[in-house]
Amino acid sequence: MKTIKKIHQPVYEPIQDLITYRVIPTPSIKYMDPFLFLNHHGPQDYPPNNNGLPFGPHPHRGMETVTFILDGDIAHFDSSGEKSVIKSGGVQWMTAGSGLIHSEVSSDEFKRNGGHLEILQLWINLPARSKMTKPFYKGLQKEQVPTIPLDDEKVFVNLVSGDWEGVEGAFHSGIGVQLSTIDFKADGQLQLSIPETENVFFYLIRGQMEVNGELVDEKKLVEFENDGQKINIRATMPSVVLLGYAPPLKEPVVSQGPFVMNTREEIEQAYEDYQNGKFGSFNH
Repeated sequence: MKTIKKIHQPVYEPIQDLITYRVIPTPSIKYMDPFLFLNHHGPQDYPPNNNGLPFGPHPHRGMETVTFILDGDIAHFDSSGEKSVIKSGGVQWMTAGSGLIHSEVSSDEFKRNGGHLEILQLWINLPARSKMTKPFYKGLQKEQVPTIPLDDEKVFVNLVSGDWEGVEGAFHSGIGVQLSTIDFKADGQLQLSIPETENVFFYLIRGQMEVNGELVDEKKLVEFENDGQKINIRATMPSVVLLGYAPPLKEPVVSQGPFVMNTREEIEQAYEDYQNGKFGSFNH
């Protein structure tokens, strides 16, 4: 079995009126190569006639964002012309690559009517060879993400990327990231086998479970050693986990604001390119 190295506590860091827990980076963990950043927004209830999400137009370069709409919705617009409204259970995958400007706000309907909101945003690093790749965006609704029932339907794997026993994930990762959210009913059990060479990202969004014999509470990030292959999970109550694993890139990470590159010079170039309009224009 894989050894649990440490269980990390997120930092509570609200953004305006949006409840936000920063899962990585925190004082106890910088990143888990290639997983760089995770914000957990909500859960919270928005009243009617609210301002919605506060993420107006901003740039990115050199990484990918994967956004999980657990509840509520996101209206996405970007400088490559993509736009969508993704609702509860849906996922957005954006490869910033060479650079684009995007906006993630609430739909007019959500702002008008209010409702429950809970969202995760994960940043995944791109290797040096792909940092300047052409930007890409795809948003999928809940029914477009494959769901795999396990353990007599006490466990459901929502397969975002990678493959699970022959089932292909909804998105393709160029660096082999396996990514899913997994729903457990009480006493649901799951045995995972993950190569020692891959880094595991295991975040308990809600609920409580035993992981390799250790009790883990909600809003906790479990860090594993790169030993053994097995992870045994038993949910002690209804629970939801974000599970990712991938081979580490083992490259320098230099990040500042919305840019993630390999050198300080590349960061300065990103700011210069953005200021010179090379990320396209945002007309929404």
